[in-house]
Amino acid sequence: MSSSTALVARGPTRSRLLALVGATATGKTAAAVRICRRLNGEIVGADSVQIYRGLDIGSAKPTPAELDSVPHHMLDLLDPNETMDAVRFAKLADETIQAIGTRGRIPVLVGGTGLWIRALLRGLVALPPADRQLREQLWRKWGELGAATMHRRLALHDPLTAARVHANDRKRVVRALEVLEQTGRPLGELQAAHAQGTPRYDATVVLLGMPTAHLNERIRVRTRTMIDRGWIEEARTIAQRYGPDSPALRSLGYRQVMLHLDGKLDLARMQAAIVQATKRYAKRQRTWFNSDPDVGMKCTPEELLGEELLARFFGSWG
Repeated sequence: MSSSTALVARGPTRSRLLALVGATATGKTAAAVRICRRLNGEIVGADSVQIYRGLDIGSAKPTPAELDSVPHHMLDLLDPNETMDAVRFAKLADETIQAIGTRGRIPVLVGGTGLWIRALLRGLVALPPADRQLREQLWRKWGELGAATMHRRLALHDPLTAARVHANDRKRVVRALEVLEQTGRPLGELQAAHAQGTPRYDATVVLLGMPTAHLNERIRVRTRTMIDRGWIEEARTIAQRYGPDSPALRSLGYRQVMLHLDGKLDLARMQAAIVQATKRYAKRQRTWFNSDPDVGMKCTPEELLGEELLARFFGSWG
C-alpha cells in the first residue's frame, strides 16, 4: 500500500459503543440524553462546530438542562482560531471513550460529522499533506475560471466528491483537485476506502432521520430561533476577539452571519441563505450515512425512544 493510501488511526479497541448519527436538526442530542439516562451512558460529541468555544447558539450545542442531565464530552475543545482534523478527533475520542469505560458507563457517540465518525469507527486512509505551491496554482485558476468551471472539472474526474461538495466551497473543491493531482486518484475513491478498515469498536450505529419536509421545517424554525437568541451578536463577538477569518466562522451558518455583518446580506436574505445552506448540508449528510455500512438501524427519534423498540433493540445494553 502506497503512502497516499496507508491506513491511520487504526488499532481496533473493540470496546462497546453506541452511536446515534444523522443529519443536522434531527434531534440527536435530545434522543441521546434519554438513551443515556436509560443505559447509564455518557455522550461523546462528534460535531465539527460544537468543538469550538463560544460557538454555542449557531452550533446548536446542548442546552444547560441537557448538559446537567448527563455527562457530555468533546465539546468546547478549541478556540475559534484553531483547527481539528478527523485523525486528531479520533485520538481524543478514543481517550474519552476509554475513560468512560473505566467508570463502568456506556459511551454514546452523537453527531453528524461523517468523516470524523468514520475515522473513529474504522480508521482513515492517509492523504498526502497539503502542497502549498500546487494549492496556490489551483486558487489562481479558481479566480480565473470561476467556481462553476472548477466544480465541473472536479465532477469530471471525481464525481463522488463533486456530488457532496457545493460548487462554491472553494476549500473542499481545491483540496479534492489537489489530491487528484498528487495521487492520480479521486479523493472520493480514497475516502470510500475509509469504510473498508477493520472495525475499531463493537459499535451499534443507529441512523436517526425523518421525512424531508418535516426536517426542512425544523431547520427553518431552528434558524429563526437561533437568530432570535443572539446568533448575530455571538458571531460578532467571536470575530472581534479572534478575527473575522477564524476557521470557526467559516462553518455552516456562521459564514452567512458574517456576510450579514459585512453588509452583504440583509437580515431576511441572511436567514434564507442559512436555511438553504443547512438543507443542502442535511442532504449531503443523509447521502453519507445512508451508504455507511456500519449503520445497523434506521428510525425516527420517536421510534427510537418508543418503549417496545428500546426494550427489543437495547435490552442487552441495560
